[in-house]
Amino acid sequence: MPKGQPEYVPQDGLTTRQRRNRPLLMVHTGPGKGKSTAAFGTAMRAWSQGWPVGVFQFVKSAKWRIGEERALRVLGDSGEGGSVTWHKMGEGWSWIQRPGSEENHAADAAEGWAQIKRDLAAERYRLYVLDEFTYPMKWGWVDVDDVVRTLAERPGTQHVIVTGRDAASELCAAADLVTEMGKVKHPMDNGQKGQRGIEW
Repeated sequence: MPKGQPEYVPQDGLTTRQRRNRPLLMVHTGPGKGKSTAAFGTAMRAWSQGWPVGVFQFVKSAKWRIGEERALRVLGDSGEGGSVTWHKMGEGWSWIQRPGSEENHAADAAEGWAQIKRDLAAERYRLYVLDEFTYPMKWGWVDVDDVVRTLAERPGTQHVIVTGRDAASELCAAADLVTEMGKVKHPMDNGQKGQRGIEW
């Protein structure tokens, strides 16, 4: 893509402006660090354009205070850009199961997805960040086919970013942009835990 020019322009009858402004489904997946961080960077860009932003966190504990949440909440309340609404689905869990029954986690995930469907139907946000949403699909708590169909049929100009490892092949096939973050090295490989200002 030299100078931001696409290598291929489809003969779809759309103008350059219409094609440029199509709503995107983006997936950040892979074993490397930075999937959520990249999504929140895009959320900051959306905020600066005055877009309403909805963040839905599916895995990180509701008790965690991550830096992006604080920054985006402050920005959303500043009156300078778009609004920012932050949702934490249930009490949170991780790839290593936390205390609490799987049924409770599955119910929280299902209700979170139901809320997203309602918001998409109402065109509530211009950008949705579905953080760590690949896991409820992987674990069978949310139906992949329903997700793909709902996102494909969403009305208006709503952009969606889904983050998390092991994204379903059906989701990747439906997406406009798929970035796979690979891991070359990570401090955890040498026994170092996450640290303030880097991981949260």
